[in-house]
Amino acid sequence: MRLVQLIFIPFFLGVSTLYAQEILTISSPKNLKQTDSVLVYKPKQMSGKTALVYLLHGHSANYKSWSKLANLQALADQYNFIIVCPDGLKKSWYLNSPNPDSTQYESFFLEELMPTINKKYPVDAQRVFITGASMGGFGAMWMMIKYPHLFAGAGSTSGVLNLRYSAFRKTTIAYLLGTYGDNNVLYDEYSPVNKLAALQGQNKALIFDTGTEDYLYITSKQFRQKCDELKIKATYIAQPGGHTGGYWSKTILKHFEFFAEHLKN
Repeated sequence: MRLVQLIFIPFFLGVSTLYAQEILTISSPKNLKQTDSVLVYKPKQMSGKTALVYLLHGHSANYKSWSKLANLQALADQYNFIIVCPDGLKKSWYLNSPNPDSTQYESFFLEELMPTINKKYPVDAQRVFITGASMGGFGAMWMMIKYPHLFAGAGSTSGVLNLRYSAFRKTTIAYLLGTYGDNNVLYDEYSPVNKLAALQGQNKALIFDTGTEDYLYITSKQFRQKCDELKIKATYIAQPGGHTGGYWSKTILKHFEFFAEHLKN
């Protein structure tokens, strides 16, 4: 049985206006083997069907991490987006693992998280976006590529777009996909850069960036080259910065602006 609990957390913006963010807890004994916490921000002017952004955190972080990097309530209000921050369980990589003892995060996302959000909130299914940082950038592009019918667009900031370059390829990714090595083709099969052909002709809103001082900068360059080869339209940003929260707190603002402009056009 899936258990969904709602916790209302009031907080003040400005002087006298009270808003509320909600934390949902979703019990997932089959797919996650535990409960997932989900932080949701609602725009103050929400009426009727509303656009939504799934915002995925990075490795070793949690569902609260993005709220420490950006004013998510202000973004929800400015762009009229519902913002959903699920917990990636520190190291799930947001994928279904061939390891039966591990998490099946894709299944949780599709079978439990999205249905829960769609039932509780007035989501416009044609205006759903997904983005994230680092591990979350990987997860966002992985979900976009595998399930393009579910998203209008996706973003990645400092995303691990080629798993062979990840600092965790021999640790947490190895637990999910098996021991790292040249002969383990799963590292290629699960890398978004190698699966971009699935988005040919889809006309999706794609944005990705990595700081030029980031060790993962090469993966964004590869991603751009592949988009160009396949003639997939995407917005690519290269700018100074490292693999840090300070960098993501600035770049994520561009992602929300980009998604909003896509809806206008």
